[in-house]
Amino acid sequence: MPVDESRLSGFYKLSVEERRTKVAELAKLTQDEVSALANTGELEELAADRMIENVIGTMSLPVGVATNFIIDDKPYLIPFCVEESSIVAAASNMAKRCLKYGGFKTSNDDSIMVAQIQVLGLDDIDAAGEAVLTAKYELMKMCNSLPSTMVKLGGGCKDIVVRNIQTLSGKMLIIHLLVDTKDAMGANAVNTMAELLTDKVEEITGGRVHLRILSNLASERLARVEAVFSPEELSDDGSRENGSKIISAILEAHHFAVADPYRAATHNKGVMNAISAVALACGQDWRAIEAGCHAWAAVDNGHYSSMTKWHRDENGNLVGKIETPMAVGIVGGASKVHPAAKANLSILGVESAKELAGVIAAAGLAQNLGAMRALATSGIQAGHMKLHARNMAVSAGALGEEIERVANIVNSQKGPVTQQLVKQTLENLRMK
Repeated sequence: MPVDESRLSGFYKLSVEERRTKVAELAKLTQDEVSALANTGELEELAADRMIENVIGTMSLPVGVATNFIIDDKPYLIPFCVEESSIVAAASNMAKRCLKYGGFKTSNDDSIMVAQIQVLGLDDIDAAGEAVLTAKYELMKMCNSLPSTMVKLGGGCKDIVVRNIQTLSGKMLIIHLLVDTKDAMGANAVNTMAELLTDKVEEITGGRVHLRILSNLASERLARVEAVFSPEELSDDGSRENGSKIISAILEAHHFAVADPYRAATHNKGVMNAISAVALACGQDWRAIEAGCHAWAAVDNGHYSSMTKWHRDENGNLVGKIETPMAVGIVGGASKVHPAAKANLSILGVESAKELAGVIAAAGLAQNLGAMRALATSGIQAGHMKLHARNMAVSAGALGEEIERVANIVNSQKGPVTQQLVKQTLENLRMK
């Protein structure tokens, strides 16, 4: 496509169908590809067009349900929206293996979000900070004067703190507004409050207010989950001896991730396989959640490290913990616009943002254990490729009953399952 054709002047003024036609012409899409974009599934075209700009269609991903989860003595079916095979199965498997000790237990913070106000051009940064703290209650009152259901329900700005930081642009005064957003994620509310204080902060400090924006490092809004797994539960044959060996292997894998950021990045990707999938299914801002989780993994440990913590207790059980920012909401945003997100929240049956945060974090802990257990025993590819074989069969051109037959054949053979093997198996099957 020529570079100038990507400019598409006035593109936003076109209807969805007109945009789709224009893009199809430029990209030389096939009719099947155009039809795939036009098949909006559960999200009506009009709704999609209101959610983001320049809409040309929608893209569907599978939604699967993870089973066996008991969280704070309550059973859950947890929807995952994800394209990667074995994720839902692994989470369900690990959730089943901690039922002896009651499943997952949560201890979550209230829904406190941080909005930052950056103040520059200060002659005496310490005096400016003191002036802000002296006026703290006046500033909080201004924040909470906004017409807001959140404030009526007992939320709103609860505290103000200041930080001095050294940067390449010199010293800066950073003001943090700590806002209880109740059952909302709260980005719009805290941003509005930060912007509202601009003139007053400049008057108080004598400086220049620059950025006014929430932080996705939601350090005041942590979700904490713990689960205990007996050796017998972690062993496929139910033996304590075998389970103890598996626990040792899991801990060696965990210690690798704690010490090495190269390993930690992949280790934590396994955690996010669940956290992002559940967040997406429930209409949450999963990019904000990912940013917060990864940032906390660095801040909490002093360097980028594991999002989870695992140890063996005095009874020989494996104990897993996760503590991570979890800025989620059950009011506003896509969770109330996207019909599938609304349905998935109904499947969960959560009654508060705090409860949703615990469910998502529990899924992340289970997913992490599933990946480590696979790596420490049979290897990650064995189970993954067994489930992925069906996708490979489709890619090779298998249709209908051929898909399952090809998958069963390649999974029964020794050695790695490759795309070439799948293609050859399909050809052999059709020759019979």
